[in-house]
Amino acid sequence: MTPSPMTQRVSRVRSFVTDDRTGGVMLMVAAAVALVLANSPWRDAYAELSSYVVGPSALHLDLSLATWAADGVLAVFFFVVGLELKHEIVAGSLRNPREAAVPVIAAVGGMAVPALLYVGVVLALGDGAALHGWAIPAATDIAFAVAVLAVFGRGLPVALRVFLLTLAVVDDLLAIVVIALFYSADLQPLWLLPALALVALFGWLARRRTPPWWLMVPVALAAWVAVHESGVHATVAGVLLGLVVPALARHGEAHGRAHSFADGVNPWSSGVALPVFAFFAAGVTVVDDGGPLRVLGEPVALAVMAGLVLGKVTGVLTTTALITRWTPFRLPQGIGVRDLLPVGFLCGIGFTVALLISELSFDDELLISEGKAGVLTASLLCAVLGALLLRWDARRARSRDMNRDGIDDGDLPLL
Repeated sequence: MTPSPMTQRVSRVRSFVTDDRTGGVMLMVAAAVALVLANSPWRDAYAELSSYVVGPSALHLDLSLATWAADGVLAVFFFVVGLELKHEIVAGSLRNPREAAVPVIAAVGGMAVPALLYVGVVLALGDGAALHGWAIPAATDIAFAVAVLAVFGRGLPVALRVFLLTLAVVDDLLAIVVIALFYSADLQPLWLLPALALVALFGWLARRRTPPWWLMVPVALAAWVAVHESGVHATVAGVLLGLVVPALARHGEAHGRAHSFADGVNPWSSGVALPVFAFFAAGVTVVDDGGPLRVLGEPVALAVMAGLVLGKVTGVLTTTALITRWTPFRLPQGIGVRDLLPVGFLCGIGFTVALLISELSFDDELLISEGKAGVLTASLLCAVLGALLLRWDARRARSRDMNRDGIDDGDLPLL
């Protein structure tokens, strides 16, 4: 049966919005618009829009639009992250510990070294009050990183994308743990009980032969409210809801529910949630009475830039070199250590989670602006360096045993 013209148009729009490159472009456009507004004669109007309060005060949900973007809208993105984590752990690249070992350990090194470098820089510059922002340069933005790889990685093995995705997914998991443990305030443990009960109910509903969306959506919203009231950052609710969705095929389905749910929600995440968050989070005023780009010379901005630009690539390369040198673990077939140089810079594209942690780290608006300015500058620099190095890597001749495991790599699919 031939699909109707309307169905075909919807399918084309869905494919366009969920394409790796499209998601990255939409993020960049939203961030660029925010930066222009925040540094234009309309900056006061932009600030007023960001601080405009909506929501029921009886439920403690009378929040500014910027807070709704960070706590509410971004939870959709974290729900997709949770679904991807569940799929990778149960049926994907994290299922086999031996194959996942290198990108997992590289992710740990890629978070630890930037955090240590941040601490070192702020202490060296005498700004000990800024230490709470140590996790800002630790996170990688999956959407941006994969978008740059999709555009500039043509001719490189597909295994490189799988490696980057695995590393970024583990990076996101660790970032979620960091947010839950270190960036949640005024904890109300009693609210966690109904939150976990609602998450469990959502998981049970997701396992029904026909998932009742009319009931699952309000249950998910109620779980989000409970997590928000508990003091744990509300985006964690999205991850928990994603993790309880089954990843293996059930009831004769072709794919697991985690995969099909991600397909359904991803257009909303890529096309709405991330651009909206970027619009409200990236509006940093870098031109003020202190002169153009003054904030980039402040300790927090310098520490964030050092962590993302230098710390990420150093952490990824060093830990990978050590584990492949001193253990039996090896990189996937077709990938060499040289391929990790551009990957290291792609991991320095912090953006979404880094901007979120910037907001959670400080109460001082000036420090928040410094952190965000550092994230945006470093992410742009890492994107440019990663793109240039991907093209350099793609033009160089490749051996038949790039990972040096003594096994011919064979003819591998390319990006």
